[in-house]
Amino acid sequence: MNKIPTSLLDRIVQARTLNRWGRAARLAERAALADLRVLRTQAQALRREVERVLHVSDTRLVAGVTGDAIERPLGCDWAWRPALWSGPVRPAGIARVASHDRLSSEVAVFHDCPKRELTLRQIRNTRRGDVAPFGLKLDVLGFGGSFLSVALDLPEAALRGLRRSHLMRLSVDMQRERAVPVFGRLNIKHGPNTAQVVLQLSGQSGPQSVEFDLGSVKFNEKRVEKVWLDLSFDAPSMNEIVLRDLHLLRHPRAEI
Repeated sequence: MNKIPTSLLDRIVQARTLNRWGRAARLAERAALADLRVLRTQAQALRREVERVLHVSDTRLVAGVTGDAIERPLGCDWAWRPALWSGPVRPAGIARVASHDRLSSEVAVFHDCPKRELTLRQIRNTRRGDVAPFGLKLDVLGFGGSFLSVALDLPEAALRGLRRSHLMRLSVDMQRERAVPVFGRLNIKHGPNTAQVVLQLSGQSGPQSVEFDLGSVKFNEKRVEKVWLDLSFDAPSMNEIVLRDLHLLRHPRAEI
């Protein structure tokens, strides 16, 4: 097992690194612009790695010894709960959301509401029975657009070994102030083409699942480049929508 460096030398290096960046912060206001650009580039690279460590550690500490708590069917070869539902993300919320805005590297929002009357926020799940540590809350006001969707980019692991013999299961725990139609669309980009399959979710609040049968989708298994999921909300105005949990898994279709 790989161990995190904790020797005396490592602690000395860590202390010197903190001192260096503390000094850089103090000098930033007086630094020449050329030097400041270099410093900013270095700080951005460091921040990306620090945020990765924080997210992974926060996620594992929140989950404790229980793991991801995703129930896997027989033969399941991939399961995934996006980072937004697994651990804290930064920023935790966006007001007046513009189309293409992202709340994490995996989750984006698309809409055509001209006044951007939409707020997106990660929340902490505290209800008895909540499985995911975090959830996603959408507050929609006088929505003047024709579509609203939340898009999730599936990780590289979902693409490896993807076959038409697979079933892709989407499970969500959703609450809505007002019942609105919700559709899930799985998109598979293969070469220059994109195959799609659409399913409607239940109108009821609470946990539910749908399965995308890839046997009904024509795609080149050897040329899969990207897979993403769209959750689309019809007529979402004046509504509060909370996705307490969202995860996906895949498993082979039972052969008859």
